[in-house]
Amino acid sequence: MGIDHVREYLKQFGADGRVMEFTVSSATVELAAQALNCQPCRIAKTLSFMAGDKPILIVAAGDCRIDNRKFKDTFAVKAKMMSAEELDRFTGLQFGGVCPFGIPENVDIYLDESLRRFETVYPACGSSNSAIELTLPELEQFSRAKGWVNVGKDVEN
Repeated sequence: MGIDHVREYLKQFGADGRVMEFTVSSATVELAAQALNCQPCRIAKTLSFMAGDKPILIVAAGDCRIDNRKFKDTFAVKAKMMSAEELDRFTGLQFGGVCPFGIPENVDIYLDESLRRFETVYPACGSSNSAIELTLPELEQFSRAKGWVNVGKDVEN
């Protein structure tokens, strides 16, 4: 999986032409913000966790950090980041390009409340040098998110 798979997936929404590819890396929140010339908080980072044996992706604002207590209260397990091997096995993606698009159905995707501060955000598109600008309703639809969660530490508005 990668950017070509994500572009193909986004065709169903007529959004494949909106994918941006950069000549520089966007593999971290800071690098993506530089590539997009935007605030780091507007980067919609996709965090990958194992909840027991269930893979979960959480899309959160770039300045959001996971609150372990909130995560455990929400998912009934301790937050455990996926390893590179688990990430590849469950999503086909690599760190630096993890996104919520075209993900296998056995992986649950949630959106963190930290994103609600923004009209548009920039998630990656399956590579370490790509992104797309989406409204929150588009992010909900395109990611096929199961819903909104509040698992981040409080951030500035």
